[in-house]
Amino acid sequence: MPKMKTHKGTAKRIKITSTGKLTRRRAFGTHLLAKKSKSRKRSINSTAIITGAIAKNVKRALGV
Repeated sequence: MPKMKTHKGTAKRIKITSTGKLTRRRAFGTHLLAKKSKSRKRSINSTAIITGAIAKNVKRALGV
């Protein structure tokens, strides 16, 4: 059986914390920021945690 390959596109976007949680960046924070409210931009700036069935798929893609 060959080794599992890491999905490099996923690896560049998602980081694993020391406790094993998966963190990602939020969308919509790169341009057209003048029309977005301060509170919305602050929430976009924070990282999000991936949970549920998607986390299982991502861990498989990362080879964790």
